[in-house]
Amino acid sequence: MALLQISEPGMSAAPHQHKLAVGIDLGTTNSLVATVRSGLSSVLADEQGHALLPSVVHYAADNTIEVGFAAQKKLNLDPHNTIVSVKRFMGRGLQDIDISQLPYHFTETSGMLQIDTRAGVKSPVEVSAEILKALKTRAEEALGGELVGAVITVPAYFDDAQRQATKDAARLAGLNVLRLLNEPTAAAVAYGLDNASEGTYVIYDLGGGTFDISILKLTRGVFEVLATNGDSALGGDDFDQRIFCWILETAKLSPRNAYDMRLLLSKAREAKEWLTEHAEANVSCMLSDGEYVNVTLTTQEFINLTATLVQKTLAPTRKAMRDAGLEISDIQGVVMVGGATRMPQIRKMVAEYFKQAPLTNLDPDKVVALGAAIQANVLAGNKSDADLLLLDVIPLSLGLETMGGLAEKVIHRNSTLPIARAQEFTTYKDGQTAMSIHVVQGERELVSDCRSLARFELRGIPPMVAGAARIRVTFTVDADGLLSVSARETSSNVEANITVKPSYGLSEDEITNMLKASFTSAEIDKKARMLAEARVEASAIIEAVKAALSADSALISVEEVQTIEAEIAKLEVIALTEDAEAIHQAVEALNHATEAFAAARMDASVKLALSGKELNTLDL
Repeated sequence: MALLQISEPGMSAAPHQHKLAVGIDLGTTNSLVATVRSGLSSVLADEQGHALLPSVVHYAADNTIEVGFAAQKKLNLDPHNTIVSVKRFMGRGLQDIDISQLPYHFTETSGMLQIDTRAGVKSPVEVSAEILKALKTRAEEALGGELVGAVITVPAYFDDAQRQATKDAARLAGLNVLRLLNEPTAAAVAYGLDNASEGTYVIYDLGGGTFDISILKLTRGVFEVLATNGDSALGGDDFDQRIFCWILETAKLSPRNAYDMRLLLSKAREAKEWLTEHAEANVSCMLSDGEYVNVTLTTQEFINLTATLVQKTLAPTRKAMRDAGLEISDIQGVVMVGGATRMPQIRKMVAEYFKQAPLTNLDPDKVVALGAAIQANVLAGNKSDADLLLLDVIPLSLGLETMGGLAEKVIHRNSTLPIARAQEFTTYKDGQTAMSIHVVQGERELVSDCRSLARFELRGIPPMVAGAARIRVTFTVDADGLLSVSARETSSNVEANITVKPSYGLSEDEITNMLKASFTSAEIDKKARMLAEARVEASAIIEAVKAALSADSALISVEEVQTIEAEIAKLEVIALTEDAEAIHQAVEALNHATEAFAAARMDASVKLALSGKELNTLDL
């Protein structure tokens, strides 16, 4: 249903002046898209009124791709081809993921992990792109126009590879990324503007697959991130896994096939959500071999099962507080973000640690998308009452490898973005004319314990004695947290540079090929939609005409009835073909054949309405 927008005289912008931009929360469990309309940020719902889009993608046997609720229904039926929690795989290799409990078939690769589906081998970037396409379509249909761009949120503790993978997915979905925004910062924007808050706040963000803790200082529209920490492999999914293991142990079940595993994991998630407001949850289901599972989990048992996970969020919290140089008494409030923060044991722990009740007056599922929409509106150039300045920080240190396999940090974590920082290095051997530069990210001292981001060479260094050359290496990180590195020998001005493309990101050729594939299939998709619409129209008119004949066939001759029935039969046959135009023509032919019948029914209805009434009693 379309809503009429009413503004005060002189207060509404001309349609061409307002640029359509959205904020997207690409979540592990659910994703959302929001926008700003008439100065208010709101989440856009689908046709059924659902604000949340399950982050689930199903590759069907007929080569169609289902996203969201339709895909979610296939979780237990087709687990090998139904991808969930893909956000955990972004920018990650097989060695980074515990695949023992996952129902997917993975392909061996040296880069980002790949999932083998019936639709072919898919990267997490491609799967995420399908989710983003669905959100883009929802937004354009709701707003009635083409988007100029989107702000997409990422966990604060996403490293360069994960951020680049997210940006690649957006490009593949046809989205112009205005900015990648840290999820806690987006939440602070939404919360701060909604409550006109100032002071130092903690954003405790526990989503489906990631945990972030950020400390922000809010002062007159300036959102300054003082410190951030977290765990990109800790979230609500881990709580589900604990319940899943408890079910196996309590019901004395041996390791199951993929179908049973997915079914039990779904039941585990349902139990977790039920225990948010109830004292116990019953888990009952029939397994593929006919075995019946029926166990009951109490709130206290759930608390005991997940105590270590709850405590696991405290270590990053303490580190962030220490990095910010703050005491508990310095914190004005703790904002809860992410659906997993609804668990009572999480809220209890946060209240005890910070010695105050957490702030839960905004929907933890929507707050990130709302904040992203506000930032998108500003970046798109629309007029805004909010004068925002976001001072975000880099989550992990950046540096390069020096002799001995050591990691020399150039930009330290929690440095404010955007940032550029340079450091001088020198040669190791006499007459050295080239230098290999290895860019790494992480907090450890050894390169082997950090993540490798890129390698490039600086050649043409004048031959000098060891230690005489001066190589100035400059690291530049943009507002999205993405990195470029340059190296210059100061005496000769020989220079080399690289825009860091993590080893787990997609190459430009891969992105181009995927985009070409999407353009190629666009015409096919358009024809498929036209065919489906034509078949729906044919089915509707056939049903309507049959119902009319059943009720009023006596109004026309037998020959006319036979003519209409013949046209219905033709349409039923043609509707089974792949020719949308032929279906439309058959529909028109049936419409033409029923014109006299429709007129006769109209006359009969009028006669019935006037029957027994005198002319002077009618309201003419």
